[in-house]
Order: sequence, then C-alpha cells, then structure tokens
Amino acid sequence: MKALDFCLILLLLEELCGSTSGLRWLALATVGSVDHIQKEEACDTLSGLVKRQKKICKRNIEVMHAVKKGAVSAIDECQYQFQNRRWNCSTVDHGSAVFGNVLNAGTREAAFVHAISSAGVTYAVTKACSSGQVDKCGCDRSIRGKSPQGFEWAGCSDNVAYGSAFCGMFVDARERAKGRQSSRALMNLHNNEAGRLAVEENMKVQCKCHGVSGSCEMKTCWRGLPSFREVGAMLKDRFDGASEVEEQKVGSRKKLVPKNTQFKPHETQDLVYLEASPDYCISDPETGSLGTSGRTCNRSSKAIDGCELMCCGRGFNVKRRVVDERCHCKFHWCCYVKCQQCKKVVDEYVCR
Repeated sequence: MKALDFCLILLLLEELCGSTSGLRWLALATVGSVDHIQKEEACDTLSGLVKRQKKICKRNIEVMHAVKKGAVSAIDECQYQFQNRRWNCSTVDHGSAVFGNVLNAGTREAAFVHAISSAGVTYAVTKACSSGQVDKCGCDRSIRGKSPQGFEWAGCSDNVAYGSAFCGMFVDARERAKGRQSSRALMNLHNNEAGRLAVEENMKVQCKCHGVSGSCEMKTCWRGLPSFREVGAMLKDRFDGASEVEEQKVGSRKKLVPKNTQFKPHETQDLVYLEASPDYCISDPETGSLGTSGRTCNRSSKAIDGCELMCCGRGFNVKRRVVDERCHCKFHWCCYVKCQQCKKVVDEYVCR
C-alpha cells in the first residue's frame, strides 16, 4: 500500500476518534506501508494518533495491519451503503480529514461513520486472531462441551471478544483522554460502541456434520463472523432510525437523553446524533458538502436516488451513450453458452 493510501486510513482513524475540529492534515507522505512498521519507534511517526494510541500501537505492532484493513473496509462499506444518497461518503485527498468537514458536526452521518469504522476495526482484528496473524490472540476457546441443541462446540470460533476489546481500547482512546467529556465525545463513544455491538451480536453458528456417507451422526459447531456487508446494512438501518439526543447531567455524570421527551430512550445498539444534517444539495466548504451537481440519478425513482430529490429541484441533463453488452445468447450441447456482442444506447441522467 502506498504512503498516501495508508495516511488516508489514519485520517479515518482521526475522524473516528477525533474532536469536532483540528482534523486537518498537512503532511501525508511521511509513513510507508503499515507492513513496514515493525519497531515501536515507528508508532511515533503516525500523525493524528494521541499519546495513548501511540502507546497501544507500540505494545501491539502486529495488530496495526488489521486496524488498517478494518479502516479500509469501513470506508468501502460506507460508500456502498450511501451510494444513492446526497452525501455518498465521498472522500477527499488534499491534506484534510478523509471526509472533509462533513463529520465536524454531530449529525447522523457522523454517527454512522463512527459506528461503521469501529465495526470495521473490530471485524478485522477478530479475523486476524482466528487466522493466526496475531500471536497475542487466537480462536475463542471459551465455548466448549455439548450445546442444549445437541451438537458439540468445537472448531475455531472467531474471537470477537478480543477484537471488540482491542477496538474499544484503541478507537475510544482519544475521547477518553479528554478528561471532561463534551456532548460530542459522549456521542462518539456511544456510536463507537454501537458499531462493535453490531459485530458481536450478529455472530453466526456454523456447523459441520460427521458420519458415514455424509450422515450427520455427530455435528460440531463454532461461532463465526457475519459478512461485513450484513454489519453495514444493519448499521444503515440504525442510521435511518437514529435518535436525536442532548446532554443532561444526572447526578455527577453527564449522559445523552432524547431531545424530544415523547420518544423512548435509545438503546446501546442504537445510533445517536446531536444536530440535524444539512441537505447536502450544494457545495459548501463550511459543512464539507460537495453538493449533488454532476451526480447521476434515477429518473423513475421517487426515493432519495430519484432525480427530483437527488437534484434538489434543479433539474437534470440527459447524457446519451453507447454501451456494448452480450445478446442473443444460445446454449450449446454440451456445455457452453455463446453470445453475440450488441450495441445499446442508454440514457444517463445527471443533476445540474
């Protein structure tokens, strides 16, 4: 991985753990591939990490590759889940935070990015443990014996407990290092935890049958991770149902409570946000919005990806282009399919 790519990953971690300001980066090309970070001193070169995170890095050099991989997965999943929305999780690469200024405000979008990033690190570290890439952890051996359903717990269960614990220690370090926590810090910590829970609570039981001629005289099972796409879809659902909250002092502690007292209190796994999102219709450097001008839209859709909503009433232009596609396919015995190449004219709708 190139130095710029790795720095972009660190930028995501900055967003993941950072405050509402000071997320600009001036130097991106100072760190090479994470695979080259094999000495403790290298952790000090990772710009954007607070002192506690650098200490964690020094004690866990071998885990940093998984942290990087988790952040990459988080960016990719964010862009997949938001591909048809006005803010489509677009990144910037000119010396600022990965998502620009968009996450400076305590919006739903910031809530989702914190959650999916925390989930990404949890997921990747857990995978690294089970695959033997990290010496400090391995398979989860805590589940043993016979289950109430009659199968034997065996095999290599994914060690999500370690992945979640490491993620909480590393990802939450910036927020916990601030002493008196702000409402935004409480929001970030809550959504970080929601991301980890989305992985933990959706572990799947996977089984294998043993016996003569494929019979299932004995069945052994283990706990495995869900697909990360499932985790992303779940967090996207929670984004849609996120709770608007505000800070309230309860005794000597601060906590987040629903802004509208008629709504029920949020659960640990729910996403929470502090302020309404902008409409992301036009380019606005202050909010970090890139606007929707130039975005493609679906003319036949009435949803957010439809031209009416995506283009914010500005209208759209039609671009006609010719594409090649397979056509007149025939099955030949035995056993292949032969197709012709045909040209097709398609219309593409682009917001003004």
